[in-house]
Amino acid sequence: MSQPIVVIDNLSHHYGVRAALTDVSLSVNAGEIFGFLGPNGSGKTTLFRVLSTLIAPQRGTVTMMGLDVASQRDLVRKQIGVVFQSPSLDIKLTANENLRHHGHLYGLRGADLSARMDRALGELGLGDRANEFVETFSGGMRRRVELAKGMLNEPKILLLDEPSTGLDPGARIDLWNTLKSLQSRGVTILLTTHLMDEADRCSRLTIMNRGVVAACDTPDALKRRIGGDVITLTSHEPTQLRQALQERLAVDAMEFENGIRFERANGHQFVPQLIETLPGMVDSVSVGKPTLEDVFMHVTGREFHDE
Repeated sequence: MSQPIVVIDNLSHHYGVRAALTDVSLSVNAGEIFGFLGPNGSGKTTLFRVLSTLIAPQRGTVTMMGLDVASQRDLVRKQIGVVFQSPSLDIKLTANENLRHHGHLYGLRGADLSARMDRALGELGLGDRANEFVETFSGGMRRRVELAKGMLNEPKILLLDEPSTGLDPGARIDLWNTLKSLQSRGVTILLTTHLMDEADRCSRLTIMNRGVVAACDTPDALKRRIGGDVITLTSHEPTQLRQALQERLAVDAMEFENGIRFERANGHQFVPQLIETLPGMVDSVSVGKPTLEDVFMHVTGREFHDE
C-alpha cells in the first residue's frame, strides 16, 4: 500500500481566543479528489490556507509528498497548484498573457513555458481562445483559465477553494469533467466546498464542523451511516409534534427551521402509523434516501448553516 500523499496530524489553529481548527488529523491518497465539506465558519478555509502554505501550522504537522509545509515551504510550493475562490485573472489581458505572467513567477521562460501554456489551455478546451481577452469570456471559461494557471507548473497536487463559486449549472458540469480528466492523469485534487452535489462527486470527503473533523469517508459510505430512510415532517406545532413523537412512538426527532426530521428503516411503512397516532398534528410528510445534508445533521446534531 503506497504512502498517503497528504498527511495532517493533530493540526490546530487559533485566531485570538477563537479556535478555527482543533486536532484535525486525516490523510489523502494519491489520485483522489478529496473534499472538505462544511458551512462558513467550519474551519475549511483555514485548513486550505495551511495546505496552500499561506499560513504555517500553529500546532501539529502537515506533510505533502513527504515534505513539511512549514520547514520545507518553498519545495512544497513548487509541486502544488492553487486556485483561489476569488478571481485572480487580469481581464484586460488575453488567456495567454495571464498564463505567461503566472509562469514567470515560477521561473518558467521561453519554449518550455510556451509549450506548457499551449498544453494547459488545450487540455481545458481553450486552445482556440488563447489570444482573446479574458473580459470576453464566460464565468466557466474564466474558471478554466484559472485552472490552467494552477496546472502550469505541472503540480502533483491541485488545491481548489470553492471551485464552483459563481458558475452556472452548465459551467459546473464542465468544471467537473475537467477535474475528472486531471484525476485520470494522476493529479491529486483537494477542494473546499459548501455544495452538497459537489461533495457527492468527490472520491472521499471530510465533513468539517466548528473546526473539527465530524466524519471522513466516501459519500456513499457516509450516507449508509444513516441506516434507513429520512422522514421529514412539517407542522403548525413543531415542538409539540417532536414531544408527541417521543412520548407516543419512542422516536427521537430533531427540530429544525422548517419542521421535524428523524431516521427510520423502511420509512414508508412507518408513515401510516405516524399519521394515525398523531392525528391533526402533521401538515406534510416526505420520505427520502439520505443525502449528505442529512449526514451533516446526523453527525453534528445541527443544520448546515453558516456560523
